[in-house]
Amino acid sequence: MTSFSPELWLAAIVVAVTILLWATALLPEFITALLFFAAAMLLHIAPAATVFSGFASSAFWLVLSGFILGIAIRKVGLADRLAQLLATPLTASWPRMVGGVILLSYLLAFVMPSNMGRIALLMPIVGALAKQAGLHPGSRGWIGLALAVGFGTFQLSASILPANVPNLVMIGAAENSFGLHPGYMPWLFLHTPVVGLLKGMLLTLCICKLFPATPVRITQQQSLPRLSGEELRLIAVLLLTLLLWMTDSLHGISPAWVGLTAACFCLLPRIGFISSDAFGSGVNFRTCLYVAAILGVTAVVVESNLGNTIARALLAVTPLHEDSPFLSFISLNAMTSVLNFVVTANGVPAMFTPMAQSFAEASGFSVLTVVMIQVFAYATPLLPYQASPIVVAMGLGNVPARDGLKLCLVVAVVSALVLLPLNYFWFKALGYL
Repeated sequence: MTSFSPELWLAAIVVAVTILLWATALLPEFITALLFFAAAMLLHIAPAATVFSGFASSAFWLVLSGFILGIAIRKVGLADRLAQLLATPLTASWPRMVGGVILLSYLLAFVMPSNMGRIALLMPIVGALAKQAGLHPGSRGWIGLALAVGFGTFQLSASILPANVPNLVMIGAAENSFGLHPGYMPWLFLHTPVVGLLKGMLLTLCICKLFPATPVRITQQQSLPRLSGEELRLIAVLLLTLLLWMTDSLHGISPAWVGLTAACFCLLPRIGFISSDAFGSGVNFRTCLYVAAILGVTAVVVESNLGNTIARALLAVTPLHEDSPFLSFISLNAMTSVLNFVVTANGVPAMFTPMAQSFAEASGFSVLTVVMIQVFAYATPLLPYQASPIVVAMGLGNVPARDGLKLCLVVAVVSALVLLPLNYFWFKALGYL
């Protein structure tokens, strides 16, 4: 059978070993990334253009641009200034500090569509806030706040239609396959209660429990100095960048190329903000390689037809029954979670959505319901590599892999036990089931 050809098995083995190494952190993530590139090319499991497609993707360049913008925000003192404004309301307690950072990441998603862009803006500010509250780099509190940025930015933004790459992939696939056009407000109303608000509360609780800290409460603000010329120039660059990010649907320029242009300006001699030495020491190229490899694995899975083979195999064994809607609902979420291991969050909608008609016929749900069910699952990764924005936030915050893995697993398990049933009842209350 073509689906079980030697080439397909070879691709499956390389992908499986790569995922296993990332999941167990037996090797540093960038070494696993390089091993994937080497194995994929030596064994000819896909063309070079596919294996290295991550370096050509907009996500990779958003990551690199994000590092550069973050360096600039810290270097000119803008991060400390903004952190000082947030310090008094947020440092009253650890839950308020964590919850405030998560809320800030969620609110920013309403006006800024790029996950990577939001992380690039937030991480230097939150890092400066942590230092002012006595939470030093590498401490439990510092790690907790860095993870709050990454998890809050990615997981909660799935409830906002244009604020998450998997959402946009899913909408494109749904339009092409079935002519479905979910609107902004129906999407928001369906997903905000569970994927947005309740998930935000769960993240706050989990981070406070797993990464306890006692921030220094700041009750009196020091008078802020006047904005320097460098700060004013950088504010102008950031505002223009933010404006172009917010209006990308109007001008058609990808957020990645807007971010790259802003990053280039920050690096220019005399008018920029970052020296060559600061660029070399400040950009985490390990994380850039990691993200490129994640995207390359996804491309190899699609190119080799491994994803479709796995999806068809899952359909054959997944219990979908018209007279058991709760079981079917849980099963479709479980199927999405399994696919998330193979193709990561950005690839899940592209693989799952075209098969929605088959899932709908087997479960008795409408095609629209099946399409919408996957949002909860791809927004709840079991491992960090499944969501590149989380990986980037961990890289910017120098978060150890085991800490990101621990939070991922705890949030996923509690979400499955508590939030998934609530999501079912919310779907049912709105008439989707």
